[in-house]
Amino acid sequence: MRTKPFHERFRRKGGYGKILGFMKILPLLFLSLSFLMAGCYRAPCCLAVEGATEFVLDSYILRQGKNAILQMQGIELEELPCDALLEYQDEIVDDDILNIAIWHPTRKDLIRSIQFINDKIGFKVSNGYVTIPDIPPLLVAGLTLEEAKKEIQNAFQNEIQDVEVFVTYKDRLSRKVDLIGHVQFSTLPVDGKIRLYEILSKAHVPLHANFFSSYVLRNGKMLPIDLHRLIQEGDMSQNIVMRGGDKVYIADPTDAKVIVMGEVLSPRPVNLPYGTMSIREAIVQAGGIPYTGNRNCIQVIRGSLVCPKIYLLHWEEIVQLPNDSLLLMPGDTVYVSETPITQWNRFISQLLPSISGVQISTDMLRTLNAF
Repeated sequence: MRTKPFHERFRRKGGYGKILGFMKILPLLFLSLSFLMAGCYRAPCCLAVEGATEFVLDSYILRQGKNAILQMQGIELEELPCDALLEYQDEIVDDDILNIAIWHPTRKDLIRSIQFINDKIGFKVSNGYVTIPDIPPLLVAGLTLEEAKKEIQNAFQNEIQDVEVFVTYKDRLSRKVDLIGHVQFSTLPVDGKIRLYEILSKAHVPLHANFFSSYVLRNGKMLPIDLHRLIQEGDMSQNIVMRGGDKVYIADPTDAKVIVMGEVLSPRPVNLPYGTMSIREAIVQAGGIPYTGNRNCIQVIRGSLVCPKIYLLHWEEIVQLPNDSLLLMPGDTVYVSETPITQWNRFISQLLPSISGVQISTDMLRTLNAF
């Protein structure tokens, strides 16, 4: 039995009519989609969408500093111990390495020999004793640096008159601070008096480091210390006395960011070295908003992607309000929507190839039907 041609079977089943019917409703389909796309994006009802007022109120909280920002990120820190700013009595222990220097008006040879040992290895405390040229071994374990200085000076006075002694720590095995990250020195000894600012100075921490993301650990827990306030603002309430076992992490300038995306000239991550930045500055760093951007639909997305908080802002609000009233924090995303005409033009440009393909297919079927 002879099979009828494809175009004949297609015509009998109404295929051409279906295609032509679809072509007739395409304008209505385009119009409906354009209305859907014309408005500013609205988050689903399960998400919290706030306006400029809520954003300003949250910005006042961010201005309180690092601890307030961490709380908004869901990170709770314990309070600073009440004795954190108090100096304490530190004692010399085994395996400490002392830096001993002396001065005498005539014994240059003794001065040079002690200085040579200091430069090479220092004076190590072994079994509680330290050995120094020209005097018997001295028991120094359990003494403070000041007490050890007096013992050494008294021992020298018995042999040599008019000797002045100076004692500091060169290194310590257990009673030291470990430094990690953007630093030049990995360990520094503590003495019961040295404070955080001095530690950072001795470690040669660069001023462009990200002090907001930097932190201090004690006994494995983060202390509520704001290094940005200490270094950049001189807030000495953050200048704690360091203890053996403390760890300091100094972050890189790129460790905290916000993301600016959508209709900006240069969508990109923007570094946040100080913990906050005005939304105006972030948009400027991303190249600004071109004519294709919808200035009435600037969104800030904050929090986890599972349940974010979204702020909807207008450009007039951003321009009129002070910078410190519209602050971003690390992890925020700024999204500038398209204008309705931009959305429509892009929609049409993406569908035109498909429409052309449908038209070509229809023309081919009509040609086949003619045969």
